[in-house]
Amino acid sequence: MIARNYRSARCRSELDLVGWDGETLCLIEVKTRTARDSYPAELAVDFEKQQDLSRVAREFMRKVPGRPSFRFDVVSVYLEPGCKPDVVLFKNAFSMA
Repeated sequence: MIARNYRSARCRSELDLVGWDGETLCLIEVKTRTARDSYPAELAVDFEKQQDLSRVAREFMRKVPGRPSFRFDVVSVYLEPGCKPDVVLFKNAFSMA
C-alpha cells in the first residue's frame, strides 16, 4: 500500500487504498457492512460513485511517475455479529469513468 484515504479538495470521494499488484497500480474502494442488506455492499459503488472515484484517481495519477497500468478494485467486508469477517475482492470492478 502506498496511500490510504487519499482525498482531493476538488472531489467528494476519496481513494480508500492505493497499492501495487506487481506492475499494476490498484485504486481500491472498501465497502463495509455489519449486516447483509437487500443488496451486496459492492453495489454501493454505483455509476455516480465511480465517476467521483475516477476524478480523484486522475488527480492521484498525476503524481505517479510514468504512466503505469492501473485498475479499480472493490472490496466488500461483512462484519456480522457472531460470524467470521467475510472479505471479497472484486478485481477490475469498473473502468475510469
